[in-house]
Amino acid sequence: MPATDASEGRDRERPGRDALPVSRTDPAPGQPLRSSAFRWFLGGQSISLLGSAMSPVALAFGVLEVTDSAAWLSAVTTAALVPMLATLLLGGGIADRYRRDTVLRLTSLGAGLTQAGVALLLLTHQHPAFLLPLSGLNGVFQGLTRPALRGIVANLTAGRGIQRASSLLASVRNATQILGPTVAGLLTASVGGGWAIAADAVSFLLAAACFARMSLPDLLPRTEGGPTMLGELREGWSYFSSQSWIWAVTSAFAVFNALNRGVWQILGPVIAHDTIGAEGWGLVLSARGAGALMASVVMVKLTVRRPMGPALASMSLGALPLILLGVGASTLWLAAAAFVAGVAAEFFTVVWETVNNTHIPERLLSRVGAHDEFWSSVPIPIGQLSTPFLAAFFGTAAVAVIGGGVAAVAMLVPLLVPSLRKIEINRNGD
Repeated sequence: MPATDASEGRDRERPGRDALPVSRTDPAPGQPLRSSAFRWFLGGQSISLLGSAMSPVALAFGVLEVTDSAAWLSAVTTAALVPMLATLLLGGGIADRYRRDTVLRLTSLGAGLTQAGVALLLLTHQHPAFLLPLSGLNGVFQGLTRPALRGIVANLTAGRGIQRASSLLASVRNATQILGPTVAGLLTASVGGGWAIAADAVSFLLAAACFARMSLPDLLPRTEGGPTMLGELREGWSYFSSQSWIWAVTSAFAVFNALNRGVWQILGPVIAHDTIGAEGWGLVLSARGAGALMASVVMVKLTVRRPMGPALASMSLGALPLILLGVGASTLWLAAAAFVAGVAAEFFTVVWETVNNTHIPERLLSRVGAHDEFWSSVPIPIGQLSTPFLAAFFGTAAVAVIGGGVAAVAMLVPLLVPSLRKIEINRNGD
């Protein structure tokens, strides 16, 4: 469906029984920071994201401190990943059926309690098998949280404010991804990974308190004989599968994510160990974070009328670091490419969130977002597991170069869809 048709379709769409309209009590819906609800949401997300950015480092060293086993670390990580993917689609249905601020409040509370349990087990040096069910529960709460986050911005602002809100949230996310691991490393080195996980647990509880202060309109009453949860999940799939501009991007990212995660996260450290060393690799990762942070700040003000073409074309540059890894580039060249990749990825993220919130009916946002995230994430474990075997057979350099090339091309394929190229963002949305 062409972008103009998508926009008209959204205008024709009457809010469903469970629709959560944007509050018009704020004097300037295009200025998200003037909304008290958005400020509480931004505060809660900032606290939660900082804790979540600390968690991977703290959990890794906390588990290794207890077990000294990479196998147990892999098991604990996988125990969270699988339930998260399994509950994404259900989370989309829940977030479109019930108030999203309520969903976030309850899932943050649940995540805080499970992380507190993980912290207690690590601090008391219990057997890592006890971590598995808690990690699984944490994955469930993540799967229920993410679709609500995909849809709630449209409840908090409107027009140009959607892009501004997405850019502010992206800036916070990128800042915490730079700060969080450092704080976690200091805590882990000084008092142990268990205490860093405890700090993450507290961050979830504080976020839940912030979300409780958000004031959103109540849902319209549900009438007897309305659609069931299963029916609404079918509706979400029907809309997602009927919009070529959405599933084309999702399919492209399914390929990109599998290759990027496999090469960058698995082969990257291996190649860096023999070339630029751990110090150089750390600099490269920091450069990517700096690029993402810069882009998110710029996107608060920058608007591109037809953004999907530039966004996808820039994402093809996100594969450049993979190719340079394969050809044995120096630290300087890799850092420069990683910086560009960070800019490109964040530019695309803000554009994609803005386009979704603008062109998808509000009552379907979480369900469609859940399908987008689910189908683009499912191939990631495949890429991570297969990359070492491919590297052993074809060579590490060849896999990195070819994988980067395929990933770059995958990002350009959706531009063949006419409706995608025509999607517009109104410059005067506020």
